[in-house]
Amino acid sequence: MSQDDINRQAFLEEANELLAELETALLELEDTPEDSELVDRVFRAMHTIKGSGAMFGFDDVAHFTHDVETVFDMVRGGDVPVSKELLDLTLGARDHILELLEDDTGKAAGSPQSKAIIAGLRNLSGMGSGTDSVERPEVAQDDSGDSDSVVTYRVRFKPEQGVFSSGTNPLALIEELTEMGMHQVVAHIENIPPLSELDPEDCHVWWDVVLATDKGEDGIRDVFIFVEDDCELMIQTIDKLGALENDTSYKRLGEILVERGDLTQDDLKGVLGEQKRLGDLLTEAGVVSEEQIQSALAEQHAVQSMRKVKKEQTTASSIRVAADKLDYLVDLVGELVIVQAQITQVAGEKSDQEFIELAEELERLTDELRDSTLSVRMLPIGSTFSKFRRLVRDLSDELGKKIELTTSGAETELDKTVIERLNDPLVHLLRNSIDHGIEPPEIRDAAGKPTAGTIFLSAEHAGGEVLITIKDDGAGMDSNTILAKGVERGLVPKDADLSDKDIFNLIFAPGFSTANKVTSVSGRGVGMDVVKRGIDALRGSIDVDSKRGEGTVITVRLPLTLAIIDGLQIKVEDEHYVIPLSLVEECVELMQTEEERAREQQVLNLRGDIVPYIRLRDWFTVPGIAPEIEQVVVTGFDGSRIGIVVDNVIGEHQTVIKSLGRVYRDVDGISGATIKGDGSMALILDVPQIIRTASASRI
Repeated sequence: MSQDDINRQAFLEEANELLAELETALLELEDTPEDSELVDRVFRAMHTIKGSGAMFGFDDVAHFTHDVETVFDMVRGGDVPVSKELLDLTLGARDHILELLEDDTGKAAGSPQSKAIIAGLRNLSGMGSGTDSVERPEVAQDDSGDSDSVVTYRVRFKPEQGVFSSGTNPLALIEELTEMGMHQVVAHIENIPPLSELDPEDCHVWWDVVLATDKGEDGIRDVFIFVEDDCELMIQTIDKLGALENDTSYKRLGEILVERGDLTQDDLKGVLGEQKRLGDLLTEAGVVSEEQIQSALAEQHAVQSMRKVKKEQTTASSIRVAADKLDYLVDLVGELVIVQAQITQVAGEKSDQEFIELAEELERLTDELRDSTLSVRMLPIGSTFSKFRRLVRDLSDELGKKIELTTSGAETELDKTVIERLNDPLVHLLRNSIDHGIEPPEIRDAAGKPTAGTIFLSAEHAGGEVLITIKDDGAGMDSNTILAKGVERGLVPKDADLSDKDIFNLIFAPGFSTANKVTSVSGRGVGMDVVKRGIDALRGSIDVDSKRGEGTVITVRLPLTLAIIDGLQIKVEDEHYVIPLSLVEECVELMQTEEERAREQQVLNLRGDIVPYIRLRDWFTVPGIAPEIEQVVVTGFDGSRIGIVVDNVIGEHQTVIKSLGRVYRDVDGISGATIKGDGSMALILDVPQIIRTASASRI
């Protein structure tokens, strides 16, 4: 890959992040249209996309974004109000920019959609209905907006006396310059003659401007591109790393005058030679001692050194790494964990103390490496939540409903892969809540509800899992209608006695739908079965609870990671299994005779609490005779406790999760497999499914 390709790829990644930021800011702006900071966020995002796009050869992106940016600049100036029409057009512009970024054919540029958006924005801003852009973007510099790319310049602009004769307005150039960043302008008026001698067609004023901008020197020169031959233009870099923001000392007055050419070095030395340093003046005056002066100078030197070190650390605080490299790293760590387990097992068999100590040290380091590597892949789920605000907004408009989406727990972290694969199931669930759950305003009003429905989307950690909840205050599900449909489709017998929970689970059957008509959103019965398959593939679970007229709550449980977990290794006969350690509460012994087993109720009195248990030997039909003393692994999930009776508890085991083949995918009670230290395989138990199945069989 060439350097240009690397740069273009980096821009595409940055542009996608900026478009996400743009969408979030626009949706927040709809709620608080008077928030000037949000307007600035929208403008900065578009401004950066435009500048970086031009720099890396995405001219169509830069051209289109420039027109949108022009309108939002008017919003910043108060010339165009924030309205729903403006936000609709800007969100459409955001989608079109994404289309331009993904379009390799060039067909998206100048499309009817593009022209309609530009025409709409120009009409809204009063710039006319034409679809041609105002001008090509003038910036072709690194416009990332990152504070590290901001450079402070000293600009001296001395137009020729006859510059007005060419139609140039120097003040307009200064105003354009000041729009590029933080600035300080000093106008030199000392050359203006007395009024009696003043020729109004001559320019006698010139300017010094200190400008902090990320546009680069060429961007500044572009401002003066048409008058560069008719003026004295000097552009000097004062600071490149933004250190001026934290450094109040800066340069001394004499240094600045010398740099500007207003004073020679010799003249400066001559004048300074006649002066004494502040320290000498203070000690001579007797107000401070020489030791105090030296102490103050030492402090000054120390602070300057610490600032330098801190700046170097900040510069290297984060880097961007390709996701496939992280995936490869996790795979390697997984293989390392397996090898480490094998070494630990061999060390135990050899009974060599030195070997055992080395194996223990390797295990410690492997644990730290595993945790560090997996933590790198953890991302806050908030980035996914923010996408759904747009979905709810657009779909509720399409369906003529009023819906407010509220979220919580956006900071909850999940494995990157889980987040990526969770998007489609959550989209399906939200679309169903919007289409089937929330009623139209007139129906809600008649039912005594607020005309605007609410969908609450939350995420939270619960043990070793993440709970994602989608709750709406809509019409809720009609269990009678769902059951009737299930009977009609032959999913359940006509005389079936099902709980509400079992009835609601019928909606996950392929092709199941109670909708009377098919809409553009739903009604074909395609979706919920796909949702369940998607959640199951993530080793998660989904539960539905609903009350007619009050709303529906859908809870999705997901593991934190799909890669490596801590497990408890157990054994039945010669078969080994692993239980996720996060679900294990404790282990106790169970001593029974054959006669007692024959009449047992399969419940355990655990310090006064009744805990049901199942025998793993019976669950998987493992042949053989159970030992006289068995072990019960007490597990907990979703408020339920159940004991799993096994022959032996081996101990903790770092479990590298391996997927089962298609043949074993639907085996009840199994969620995956792992490789043990001796190279053999152990099955990973799906404890939540075992608990649900066992609980259902006891009802």
